[in-house]
Formats: sequence, structure tokens, C-alpha cells
Amino acid sequence: MEVQQFYYDNKIVKNFLYATMFWGIVGMSVGLLLAFMFMFPNLTDGISWLSFGRLRPLHTNAVIFAFIGNAIYAGVYYSTQRLLKARMYSDFLSKFNFWGWQAIIVAAAITLPLGYTSSKEYAELEWPIDLAIAVVWVAFGINLIGTMIKRRQRHLYVAIWFYLATFVTVAVLHIFNSLELPVSALKSYSVYAGVQDALVQWWYGHNAVAFFLTTPFLGLMYYFVPKAANRPIYSYRLSIVHFWSLIFIYIWAGPHHLLYTALPDWAQNLGVAFSIMLLAPSWGGMINGLLTLRGAWDKVRTDPVLKFMVVAITGYGMATFEGPLLSLKNVNAIAHFSDWIIAHVHVGALAWNGFLTFGMIYWLVPKMTKNRLFSTSLANFHFWIGTLGIILYTLPMYVAGFTQALMWKDFNPDGT
Repeated sequence: MEVQQFYYDNKIVKNFLYATMFWGIVGMSVGLLLAFMFMFPNLTDGISWLSFGRLRPLHTNAVIFAFIGNAIYAGVYYSTQRLLKARMYSDFLSKFNFWGWQAIIVAAAITLPLGYTSSKEYAELEWPIDLAIAVVWVAFGINLIGTMIKRRQRHLYVAIWFYLATFVTVAVLHIFNSLELPVSALKSYSVYAGVQDALVQWWYGHNAVAFFLTTPFLGLMYYFVPKAANRPIYSYRLSIVHFWSLIFIYIWAGPHHLLYTALPDWAQNLGVAFSIMLLAPSWGGMINGLLTLRGAWDKVRTDPVLKFMVVAITGYGMATFEGPLLSLKNVNAIAHFSDWIIAHVHVGALAWNGFLTFGMIYWLVPKMTKNRLFSTSLANFHFWIGTLGIILYTLPMYVAGFTQALMWKDFNPDGT
């Protein structure tokens, strides 16, 4: 019997970790500047590329696709190799994935402030960049599936299912929402028009949340939380039910962004019904994550990695309770166009995605560098100031949202 030798590719994981931290600083700094603009609206007067309308898509794209996107790749490249007991299928595709993604981010960081935009939420980038995204994403998918084919481990752990669903669905969403007719090098028009355009956009827009910010992170949760806690996942059966119910239901929830619009009532109601159903698998996943820590809660007190992960899973639970709530027409009538929505998005992005990313980074970096964490107390400080920041960020916005809604309701349709 011959002993097979192979080595994991850790360099690609390190590269994505560095990129995650770098773009996290960039994306959140732009967010901070935008926050200051709420208090000082004339802060960047006269500088068109620093206007609120151009910086906002820069902020959302930088945080979602640059910070969280690189974190997804780092976590997937690390865990996939270990779960499948195989090096990534192609070192070239890994590098192409990394450098291609960074090039796309730089292209976004240049074009968005200059005002080149398709004006579609989370899909603002113009057609040449859209093409590049499709190519790089497919390269990532080929690498993932190629690794699955040559794996040494017969069983496919549930995290791999989540990664695969992410790849397939994001590819379909991106390609169909980005079907556009180019009229010049940096200008195109959507092939859809009117309410069809809106429906396709929010089928994409909400599923960017579902299949870019949720399914890959659930895969990462199912891998890194048991690792960090040194405990098996609470219920493997629940994780499978969580997977199938989530991907079946989530894809239909998009129309809840278009309540009280020209979208036919049946389509709006379909979106609401599926949004309410989402509560079950989402909370099933949250409970599965938290109960994995049974018998490890004493560790949470001292370990910053577990602290971040606990708050991340709790944030997932809160955001996925709030989403179905906001999809109800009577609640939506209060919340829509108000600061409540901004609070909702940031509980999801900051607590769930951000904190799971931080927990993963604090767990991975010592392993990747064969070193101890520089300072545990600094990591704990990071945790507390971050948690406090989220609370101080979201609570006033909830209050503001209600206040705005009540003030709007004081006006009659004629403006009196």
C-alpha cells in the first residue's frame, strides 16, 4: 500500500484573508464618511465623485463584494480542501479567482465614483465589469467542482452543499439580472423594461442577500463553529433540512421589495408568503449553530473567536426574524423608505457577516502563520467595541424609522 502525499494550498487562503482585511477597512471607511454626511450634508459639496449618490453604491459594493466576498473565498478555499481531503483542483484557477476578483473591485472603485452605473441595486457595475464577474465566478465554480470530483473523502459535509448552492444560484442571478444592451464602452440598457425589470432586479437583489451573504456564510458557520468550539454540530439532520428548505424557499422572496407597486398582487403576495416561511429554516439554522456550543459556553467567556461567532449567529437570527416581519404589508407600510431598513441591513451585514468573518479571521490567522494571536485582549476589545457599535448604530435608526413613518402619515395625499 502506497502512502499518498499532498499539500493544501494555504497561500491562496492567506491572500484572500489579506484582501478581506484591506477592503474591510476601505468599505467601512466609506461607510463612515457617508454616516458623517447625514450630520453634515454639505461635507463634500461641489465634489461630484464624493457626492452621497456616488459613494453609497461604492460603500455597498465594497462591503458586500470586496470585504465579505474575499472572506467567503478565504473560508471556502480553506474548508473545502480539508473537508474533501484534496488540494484545490487548479492552482491557476485559484490565482485567477484571486487576482480577477481584486481587479473587478478596483474597477468598481474607479467607475462608481465617476458616475458609471447601471443604477440597479447591488448590480450597479457596467457591462464590461459584469462580464468579468461572470468569468471569474465561473472559474471559482470550476475549481470548486473539480476539487469535489478528485476528492479523497467520500462524504460531502453539509458546508460543501451550501458552497455549491451559492455558486450555482449566484451565477444564474448575476447573468440574468445583468442581461443588457451595450450602447458604448461604459453604458448599457437593461433588456427588461418597467415592472419586469423591477421584478428581475429584486429577484436578484434579495437573492444577493440570500445566496451571497447567507448560504456561503452558513457553510462557513457549519465548518468553523464546530472547529472553534471543538464540538460536533448539534444536529446534522437539522443542517440538511435547513439546507433544502432554505434554498427552496429563499429564491421566491424577492417580490417583498415591491409591495404597493405596479407588480401584480399575486406576485407581491407570493413574495410575502415565502418570506414568512423563511422564518422556519433560518431559525432552525440559528438554533443549530447556538446549540453546537452546548458544554462550551465557559470557553465563550475567554475566547474572542467564539464570542464573535455567538453574536454572528444571534445577528443572523435577529435579521432573519426581522426580514419576514418587514415583508408583511402592514409593517412594510411603516418601514419602507425609512431608516428602519438601513438598520435591518446592517444587523445582517455587520453582525452576521462581519462578526462571523472576524471570528473566522481570528481563528485562521494564527493557524496560517503558525503563530499565536498578537493580543487576545485587543481581540476582546474589538469584539466589545464592535458589538456596542452595532447596538448604538441600529437602535436610533429603528426609532428614526418609526418617527419618519409617523411624520409621513401626518400628511394627506395633497400635501396638507
